[in-house]
Amino acid sequence: MSRKAFNEAQKIGEAAEVACTELRAPRQEELAVTDGAAYLYYCSNETVNGIRYWYRPEVNVPLIADMSSDFLSQPVDISKYGLIFAGAQKNFGPAGLTVVIARKDLLGRAESTTPTMLDYQTYANFESMYNTPPTFAIYISHLVCKWLLAEGGVKEMERRTILKSQKIYDAIDNSDGFYYNNIEKQSRSRMNVVFNLKNEELNQLFIEEALQKGLANIKGHRIVGGMRASLYNAVSVEAAEALADYMKAFAERHS
Repeated sequence: MSRKAFNEAQKIGEAAEVACTELRAPRQEELAVTDGAAYLYYCSNETVNGIRYWYRPEVNVPLIADMSSDFLSQPVDISKYGLIFAGAQKNFGPAGLTVVIARKDLLGRAESTTPTMLDYQTYANFESMYNTPPTFAIYISHLVCKWLLAEGGVKEMERRTILKSQKIYDAIDNSDGFYYNNIEKQSRSRMNVVFNLKNEELNQLFIEEALQKGLANIKGHRIVGGMRASLYNAVSVEAAEALADYMKAFAERHS
């Protein structure tokens, strides 16, 4: 997402790449913010390769974060950000709804050529009802929030997320190379566990047998292939355990 955002930013102004790393999140000391920069944008969790920022970048400009895929999965100090945005479709509600948390002093700075519907000041002025809002999506998100609070809130979601992802990573790391994950351990996503089978000829069989056990949509993103287990808040610890157990049994049968 950061690459796509960078490409889009270049269409409307000057943009600079602060850091570019493979198979891990960049370190704090690698963030070379350009003098005079208006803000720093980053994506807190990348879903295709399964990479996450385990820290919040410290910069002297407003920090802008796309938290679409890990929103509500862990506590966040929003006072440290200039703006946070997140598509609802991972942890919050159905597709078609986006939540934006913006620092008030950053509103009203849009260029005069900015379309009305792309200016956050518009939504602030009209309490997010400049046009007819997606009422059903908002209602579903309301129900999700009620469920989340009843379950213990974002701290409980974080506990479960760590537990779920660790079960899958343990199955990978303890497979003697049958499965592998190339991401630096510190940068491994808790939301999207991406892995490959050493013997790629077993990929389709792995997917088919997983589906027979009720483990659906395990196929990896079309860009990178392999497998991907997305462990969003709605996925239970028991479901993660079932996948981990299946992975171990499959490896034992085909090693």
